[in-house]
Amino acid sequence: MSEDPRDLMFARGALLHALKERNYSFVTPTPLTHARVIARKNKASGLRDVLGWSLPFERGAIDAEIVELMEAADALENAGGLLKSNVRVSSLEGDLFLHSAFPTMQSDAVFFGPDSYRFAAFIRAEIEHLGKRERVADIGTGTGVGGIIAAKALRRHFRWGETAPQVMFNDINPKAMEFTMANVMGVGGIGAALFATGDSLPDNFTYDLIVANPPYIVDDAHRAYRDGGGDLGSAVSFAWAAGALDKLEQNGVLLLYTGSAIVDGVDRFKIELEKLLRSRLTDVEYRELDPDVFGEELEREEYAGVERIAVVGVVATKR
Repeated sequence: MSEDPRDLMFARGALLHALKERNYSFVTPTPLTHARVIARKNKASGLRDVLGWSLPFERGAIDAEIVELMEAADALENAGGLLKSNVRVSSLEGDLFLHSAFPTMQSDAVFFGPDSYRFAAFIRAEIEHLGKRERVADIGTGTGVGGIIAAKALRRHFRWGETAPQVMFNDINPKAMEFTMANVMGVGGIGAALFATGDSLPDNFTYDLIVANPPYIVDDAHRAYRDGGGDLGSAVSFAWAAGALDKLEQNGVLLLYTGSAIVDGVDRFKIELEKLLRSRLTDVEYRELDPDVFGEELEREEYAGVERIAVVGVVATKR
């Protein structure tokens, strides 16, 4: 395998194209569901088992060309005499997304799952009402799903011959940026894609649309994709919302998808976020998208007193 990161990106892009040619499809469930399903078998018998369910496999179990592409993409490791993929590939709207293999226990793991599907649906629904947007940023991009879905949804607002939106993909996790670059290449047709590794958007750009799906769970392992920090996992959501306001142009829109821990029927995150946004002369629409997710977290001491974790969508327009 080449040590040039561009070679890795092209190899991963080629893997995604080869899988698409084979009509590969896999919907990634929650980690608990994933664990329950793979408990039924001990090794893979096809592509979905290898690249979806993260099961070990014998070299002859899948297409030899795919194995070669996985080797070139640094996606294979040994597992007790068998091979195992260190990436997963999930499908969304006919496109394929690379991310970390199950289980995602590493501190720099890059996760794609039910939140990704809900986040994509939230973006699509809201862009219907926003009109043309030319400069988009995806904060904490992970697999790139937010920026990619936004770019695809915005195409209808551009006439033939016009330049498609410019999309800035940003993440503090270098591994996330590697996956995003490969996914952008695999999906294709995104327009002008820019990439910025770091904990904030570059200083020399402003945007008329920012999308963000910050982590919102209290995570003792401090995994970047999961640990929201602060009071019941809300700190990163507040920080990203405040940072986005600094980068939005007048009439620019922030689409924020995140979670809120509900205590005694009160959404304290909503109260504090609306206070923050309105203090910055920003119109706010806030609604629950799913009233109850990650219920297993309530068994942990950190969530004593929490009655449910809701997924929320925020549309903030800078005036």
